[in-house]
Amino acid sequence: MSKAIPIPVVSASASGSAAAAAPRARIARRRFLQGSAVLSGVLAAGTPIALLAPSRAWAVELSHIDQAQADALMALARTLYPHATLPDAVYALVPKDLDAKASDPPTAALIATGVTKLDQAAGGKFASLDPEKRTALVTANQTDPFVQLVRGQCITSLYDNDMAYAHFGYQGEAFSKGGYIFRGFNDLTWLPNPPPEASPPVAT
Repeated sequence: MSKAIPIPVVSASASGSAAAAAPRARIARRRFLQGSAVLSGVLAAGTPIALLAPSRAWAVELSHIDQAQADALMALARTLYPHATLPDAVYALVPKDLDAKASDPPTAALIATGVTKLDQAAGGKFASLDPEKRTALVTANQTDPFVQLVRGQCITSLYDNDMAYAHFGYQGEAFSKGGYIFRGFNDLTWLPNPPPEASPPVAT
């Protein structure tokens, strides 16, 4: 998964002991946590994304936005594009990609100001509101440049990655593999099965 950063694990080398490796593991984790914020979690066992991932544990390190901003961006992404079963590991790609854009000072300022405005409107932390209140607040501010920035980022961050493909059952582009007619053309798992006469076998 190119868009998720696994928590680093340091194990004992063949020539060293586990006890000697432990300090190195703590140092590696401490260095990992030196960023401005870290989003982390564990994928539910047995889900398509968990089967795809090398580890159920995931973490994303952020360098330009702080933890409160990261939490607000996660909550805003879920409010703008709600999917009850889509894991946080995918939603975390939104603050991850916005963090990269926040290396540009005007973008960083827009994010900081936008999160502050949402928190002020929420009378506390926007991320702590229930979904209905978050939706009402975002609807009232849907033309705000910050909300528009996050909305636009969600389109690519949430849906253009292998984890989302696995979750939604999208098999990827088919042109390089001969086209869709031989790769899932009749796979309508999200609809009731049509009668046999509606889907005759493909001539080969």
